[in-house]
Amino acid sequence: MSHTTTAGPAQLASAPLRITRRGRVVLAGLIALPVLVLSLVFATPGAQAGGEDGTVEVYTVLAGESLWDIAEDIAPQQDPRVVIDRLLRANALDSASLQPGQQLIIPAGL
Repeated sequence: MSHTTTAGPAQLASAPLRITRRGRVVLAGLIALPVLVLSLVFATPGAQAGGEDGTVEVYTVLAGESLWDIAEDIAPQQDPRVVIDRLLRANALDSASLQPGQQLIIPAGL
């Protein structure tokens, strides 16, 4: 006859909790994900564009304007190619095509 022993609630409660490596990675991800999402949601456009105090300049594109025109207008003493690159990065633009009425964030220092 075999004899089996079952652990009672008192014995289970005293067992130490152990977490595996995969469990630690999942737990860290669950903690880090909301922090990342909240920081992206509540970041001000000025902070994203490099504004120190959170203020930001916005430029509204007129009909027929190109990024080159805008770069020459907002920073006439700087190389337009550098200004265009900063505008593309600050506004997360994939291309240089613009639409009339589109608003562009002007990076700090331009």
